[in-house]
Amino acid sequence: MNSSFSESLQQQLGQLVMVGFDGFVPNAQIESLIREQRIGGVILFRRNIESPAQVAALCRRLQAINAEVSDIPLLIAIDQEGGMVMRIEAGVTPLPSAMAYAKGGTVVECEALHRIGAAELRQLGINMNFAPSLDINNNPNNPVIGIRAFGEDATIVTNYGLAAIRGIQAAGVGATAKHFPGHGDTAMDSHYGLPVVAHAAERLHAVELAPFKAAIAAGVDAIMTAHVVFPAYEPDPNTPATLSQAVLTGLLRDELGFEGVVFTDCLEMAAIAAGVGTVAGALQSFAAGADIVLVSHTYERQRDTVLALQAQLASGELSVARLEQSLARIARLKEAVARGDWAAPFDPLQLQTPDALALAARVQANAVQVSEPFQTVDLSLPTLLITVEVQTRTEIDEVALGKSTAARGTLLPLLVAAGAQVNELIVSPSPTEAEIAALVQAAASYSQLIVQTYNACLSAAQQDLLARLPAEQLWLVAGRLPYDLTLLPDAKGRLAACSNRPAALVAVAQRLLVPASH
Repeated sequence: MNSSFSESLQQQLGQLVMVGFDGFVPNAQIESLIREQRIGGVILFRRNIESPAQVAALCRRLQAINAEVSDIPLLIAIDQEGGMVMRIEAGVTPLPSAMAYAKGGTVVECEALHRIGAAELRQLGINMNFAPSLDINNNPNNPVIGIRAFGEDATIVTNYGLAAIRGIQAAGVGATAKHFPGHGDTAMDSHYGLPVVAHAAERLHAVELAPFKAAIAAGVDAIMTAHVVFPAYEPDPNTPATLSQAVLTGLLRDELGFEGVVFTDCLEMAAIAAGVGTVAGALQSFAAGADIVLVSHTYERQRDTVLALQAQLASGELSVARLEQSLARIARLKEAVARGDWAAPFDPLQLQTPDALALAARVQANAVQVSEPFQTVDLSLPTLLITVEVQTRTEIDEVALGKSTAARGTLLPLLVAAGAQVNELIVSPSPTEAEIAALVQAAASYSQLIVQTYNACLSAAQQDLLARLPAEQLWLVAGRLPYDLTLLPDAKGRLAACSNRPAALVAVAQRLLVPASH
């Protein structure tokens, strides 16, 4: 047994774990984790979001529960990247997706909007944003990063990424550069498998690592790991960066000199859970150099992670010196972002100010891409809107048909409001042959078609659907990846806004229905 640690040190092991839970108010499980396991952090998802006032009450209640057992405040985190990954949407300023900034906004506007968004989070009681993504989307077949990246080359990602970090941290919220060492050049989603980035170290330093090195030099608060294998640093093909001492300590700490907090991406993603397992992965990740392990969903895994860390400390497998390193980093971060009056009253007037809404709308409108030739839609003609809509919710595609109270990502209400004679048909991102045939048959009754795709460049079935519809009657709206615009060059119009969320679709509809002024 290891007798060289105190009971208080044992109790602080919960500081190394961040968890999620279901509900708009704290449930028995999260209360137990805070009171008994002394969990140090909570992550919120859309399942926790009803309204800004409710989120503010939730965060303050979580901190109050924690204050009953600890004088160390909670980190309360969220993925509020903007666009498609914006857990809180209603009632706050609608930030564009990262990729929209380089297409429609300046670096100054990017910094300003991230500061606005972070100040709104702060008002709600959220002190940690798992943003921005510093991945470089240099693989157009990437199914998970895409528009979450600021662009396809290191310079753009670095310039806009650093602006985002400055904005978030200026508002007193912790910023997190992710997904280290880079999730951009993959064609697999680590929520479902284990991607590999096989480039040599020289190439990684020149490209993938460049934004992270700049962020470290600029003093970013935290970095989140990628569940991606990097053989240039880690020889084991089954060990992703999240679990690799060579990556997290050798590269990130020793070579790049990062002294902030390292978060893992969620350890319940398949890249970890289906391999070494969530609890074992947490232990391995901490041993590799992570400070806070993220277990977002399952109470038993969350509790068992803390118990397993306690067992390692008691046996001596986890050294006191290593534990104290992480506790010191976490304490510094909490001193910067989590101290202060968390019980301060919520002021809804600080959200969605007119200036903030105007700036967000301007950047989003300027980000709309229109491929030539282009004609506007004739509102007097009967129109069929075919909306490709996600049916299954994931951590990224949280707004799924029938699975969320959030507004749908569809042009329908905007077309109706404009006076269009429009009917909508909905199809999944992977339509069957029977569904495609039915849509083709239905389209024959209309003189105008609008198809809102969803990553059609990655879907043979969506491409088949587009090929079987009359291009001379069709407008193509890229609902997520702008690369869809290359698919139908003979369409009457092709538009993209790097998102299918309502704020982006407003900008699309304005361009789709009204001729551009010259």
